[in-house]
Amino acid sequence: MNSSPSSASLLSPEAARADLFDQSALTTLAERLVEAARRAGADAADAVAVRGISQGVEVRDGAVEESERSEGNDVGLRVLVGRRQAVVSTNDVSGDGVARLAERAVAMARVAPDDQYVGLADPALLARDFPELDLLDPELPSTSELERRAQEAEAAALVVSGVTKSSGASASAGIGGMVLVTSSGFHGAYLRSNHTISMTAISGEGTGMERDYDYTTAPHAADLASADSVGRTAGERAVARANPRKVETCEVPVVFDPRVSGSLVGHLVGAINGASIARKTSFLKDRLGTRLFAKDIRIVDDPLRKRGLRSQPFDAEGVKVKRLAIVEEGVLTSWLLDSATARELKMATTGHAHRGVSSAPSPGPYNLHLEAGQPTPAELIADIKQGFYVTDLIGSGVNGVTGDYSRGASGFWIENGEITYPVSEVTIAGHLLEIFKSMTAANDLKFIYGINAPTLRIEGLTLGGR
Repeated sequence: MNSSPSSASLLSPEAARADLFDQSALTTLAERLVEAARRAGADAADAVAVRGISQGVEVRDGAVEESERSEGNDVGLRVLVGRRQAVVSTNDVSGDGVARLAERAVAMARVAPDDQYVGLADPALLARDFPELDLLDPELPSTSELERRAQEAEAAALVVSGVTKSSGASASAGIGGMVLVTSSGFHGAYLRSNHTISMTAISGEGTGMERDYDYTTAPHAADLASADSVGRTAGERAVARANPRKVETCEVPVVFDPRVSGSLVGHLVGAINGASIARKTSFLKDRLGTRLFAKDIRIVDDPLRKRGLRSQPFDAEGVKVKRLAIVEEGVLTSWLLDSATARELKMATTGHAHRGVSSAPSPGPYNLHLEAGQPTPAELIADIKQGFYVTDLIGSGVNGVTGDYSRGASGFWIENGEITYPVSEVTIAGHLLEIFKSMTAANDLKFIYGINAPTLRIEGLTLGGR
């Protein structure tokens, strides 16, 4: 249950800007909320306070179409009365707002249903030392700099031969802070920044138009790909998709380009989420400790990667986080758990709790990657007489309960070990257990997204065509 009055912000805009890097005020506010909850009758409580500043620019045909800036401050309070839990959130704690929020939360908890698994994290598992992960680029670019980045990306796309128009380019940047305080004694805070440049280009005319995109995102502006390369890549991809053909329905090897191969890791991680396992709604619910992949496949979740897109020094319950191989030598080694799902499964949390200000903790991943294999991408497809190279996936036709996999796709036909003509409007289908079992990884892993994987080859998928 949530409460989100919006009559005032936690801090004035001037104070928010001045105090963006000083989280002491947020920490004090979170401490006051926890103390107020205990005074109101809560047996335990935790509070999350977040602050963020972001700005972004969108351009089309060289002109700025939209420019926006936002500043936000929010707090969330979770209280526990016995085995009953309630969560409230607000952006207004002026006057006696702290006491009123705590009293409302406790009143809500007293009428909530019993849940034997709720509760704060085991104090023995809480983080005591916070590693420096270099997540903060303190320099927010000016609006004019964001305009320059977006315009440069668009200009680079439009000079690619065959590009007929722009679907728009954008650039954005932001800084956010998060504080967590619990009644069990945890106090933690961190700051992160994010910069992004994106471009979508169009080739062809009328019903023959094709579009494609590229983007770059990183905590530090220095780690972004250049705006010129983003635009050029978007343009080249759009042109390469021109005049696609249809193919007959068949069963062939399918090769996933790195910009879509991480989706297969995402399907695995969704299936090993502790909430799905506890509800018995995952096709992997009985597969812990079994071999799902070839022996050379290793999949890692790393919350401590320096400058990682999803890195953080502790989880949303204050639990210490660590690098975890969820697949080791092809064997599924772990679920992703927060404290509640761990209790339900009679296990220990893996430090994967995430939450917003208006929700209770729930499990989720950090920086995921599937480690690189030995063959080059060219070697991976060299022996394929006929196959499909996927560059774009459409829809979400994956059943996490059964493991059935079916997604719309576009890409390129493989013939005699070479990528040839573009293909669109096909469906690739199979079962995730068979997909995992037949997976082969190339050696081209790069850390670009939140989930990263190299080029992947899957045997014997059904390609639904004309």
